[in-house]
Amino acid sequence: MTDRIYRAALVIIGNEILSGRTQDANLAYLAKWLNQQGIRLAEVRVVCDETSDIVAAVNALRARYDYVFTTGGIGPTHDDITVEAISAAFGVPVVYHPKAEQILRDHYKDRITDARLLMARVPQGASLIENAVSAAPGIRIENVFIMAGIPSVTRGMLAALSGTLAGGQPVLSQTVSAFVPESSVSELLLGVEKAHPGVLVGSYPVWRGNKVGANFVVSGINLPDIQSAVAAIAAGLTLQGIEPIFEEI
Repeated sequence: MTDRIYRAALVIIGNEILSGRTQDANLAYLAKWLNQQGIRLAEVRVVCDETSDIVAAVNALRARYDYVFTTGGIGPTHDDITVEAISAAFGVPVVYHPKAEQILRDHYKDRITDARLLMARVPQGASLIENAVSAAPGIRIENVFIMAGIPSVTRGMLAALSGTLAGGQPVLSQTVSAFVPESSVSELLLGVEKAHPGVLVGSYPVWRGNKVGANFVVSGINLPDIQSAVAAIAAGLTLQGIEPIFEEI
């Protein structure tokens, strides 16, 4: 484990997401999983089922971040074009992976079809990500991880990757809250953040009936620094006659 900050990006692929017909359920889970691996999710893009758009997003992000994850578009239907698009991004042909083909044949047996075998296609030179949920494997090519859009399948693929990626220290966080408008404590929060290098203070407003409040989330990789910052916020709130609450409201 290292103090280096590893960063990742996510490309969510699918017209159904952009149309509002389907709500993405992978982003929050991936962000939490990445944090457990010591990797920070730094950027997310949602793109339509257009090869040129997928290519542009993947090429831009794989050059900028340590890891890029894509979700969606690797099924057996005509509009599942992610494999072709990422092959184009890397400038390699699409090929059938023999191990992936065998996995699918073993899983489906006499129910195997040409359409299902499409899920054995990968960019040339890619390796497989185990999928214990529905058999069809995910795909890795260099720093790009091609995953399913179905949340349960995505989670299964991430479980197979757990502990295999280089990462830094996981990001820790603690919350102190108060029923107070954010604007009235902004100087306090800024002062605490400046006094605690390596710690970030996020402020998130909440409404409970007719009461206005906020959750102040302190995050970083060093627990004593986080605890010190939380104590400083609580002390500052108390000085202003505001009761600190040591949980989310």
